[in-house]
Amino acid sequence: MATKSEGGDIDEIRKDIEETLGFVPGFWELNDEDLVNEWPNFKRHAFEETAIPPKYKELIGLAIAANIKCPYCQHFHKEAAKMHGATEEELKEIAFLSSWTARYSAIIHGMDYDMDTFEDEFERMAEHLEEQMTADD
Repeated sequence: MATKSEGGDIDEIRKDIEETLGFVPGFWELNDEDLVNEWPNFKRHAFEETAIPPKYKELIGLAIAANIKCPYCQHFHKEAAKMHGATEEELKEIAFLSSWTARYSAIIHGMDYDMDTFEDEFERMAEHLEEQMTADD
């Protein structure tokens, strides 16, 4: 007898995973309730059209994976990015860019920089950059 959960029939979910991925990978061997809740979100964001194009999603995922130092995530997102057309040059650039947020976070936190000052300064920079972009048009 199939187990029913709020998100659907567990047998249907497992069948959908197999149809989507070719088999049910071991890391999808979650308890029934978690699998029924988790798979639809994963499938939507990994395989369906959303506001962010697939290659960009995977490059973002790769940058995050590099920062959290997850080898599983790094492998998944790097290979998925390549499947979606990411070039070696883009992969090299994302490797460099993925260090920026952590680097500048460490610098600014190390300075114990005032958040209100930071936000005000960012607004001033944004206004200046927008003026430059308008002048260039």
